Amino acid sequence: MTTNVLSEVQQALPRLSSSEARVAEAIIADPTLVVDLTITDLARVCGTSLSTVARFCQTLGYSGYREFRMEVATAISREAAGRDRFGLADSHINTDDAAADVVAKIAFHEVLAIEQTVDGLDTAVLDGAVGAIVGAAHIDLYGFGASGLTAQDLQQKLSRIGISAFCSVDIHLALVSAALRKPTDVAIAISHSGLTAETNHALEVARDAGATTIVITNSPESPIAELAEFVLPTRARESTYRMGAMSSRIAQLALVDFLFVRVAQRRHDDVAAPLRRTYEVTASHRIPSRRRPPADDRGPAAD
Repeated sequence: MTTNVLSEVQQALPRLSSSEARVAEAIIADPTLVVDLTITDLARVCGTSLSTVARFCQTLGYSGYREFRMEVATAISREAAGRDRFGLADSHINTDDAAADVVAKIAFHEVLAIEQTVDGLDTAVLDGAVGAIVGAAHIDLYGFGASGLTAQDLQQKLSRIGISAFCSVDIHLALVSAALRKPTDVAIAISHSGLTAETNHALEVARDAGATTIVITNSPESPIAELAEFVLPTRARESTYRMGAMSSRIAQLALVDFLFVRVAQRRHDDVAAPLRRTYEVTASHRIPSRRRPPADDRGPAAD
């Protein structure tokens, strides 16, 4: 099992029964319930039966409530240690929080998302996806909303090292490109929920056209994962003020960087020249530097 049991609870939601989902939602809202309550008490709080709580634990891959409870306690302790690093008593943003508290809480959630994404990453799957990208004739990228920004980031990175890559936030253009994919191509879809209809549709079309499919998602149990040969999961949990929407983007961008650097390593001999050319061709669009001399040289009255 992954060390991030709390993220696993959230990611399991799509495949849980309605009664099991009530247990999961209660734990997501307040993980300390598992530590503080017996299985009987937790079942009563969730308005369900003892057997449902036991079945919920087994669905997540645990032998029973005792093992699940120990993992949750460990996860809570790790997160408490993380909050201590940022000087936080809690990680929820409140309406009366000072700016320094808001900054610290957002930083905590974003660092946590990256750390937990790394913990849950299978590097063999990562390198499998990298191999497909390196050997591809063309890369299509699909993502909409916040995930579209991540898709565009990967597209520009790949383009900078001479890899043919296309990304469009227009679903019609994305579908047209997907329909033209070939077995020599790769299609990469990015979706936090794994439920975005446009992203799923585009990836399905590319898969049916023969392209190798890669998915970056926070929900590896979601429908989009079933369309992928390589699934790269992020680990970000939603919190107050849609903190998850920010943390998930950071986790996605971290995975993009993992992919890109591994691709650049594999294409080491072919990377330097396109990077140099793309830098030079845009140099004329940079405003010339107007650095001023140090304050001591300009005198006290200079601005």
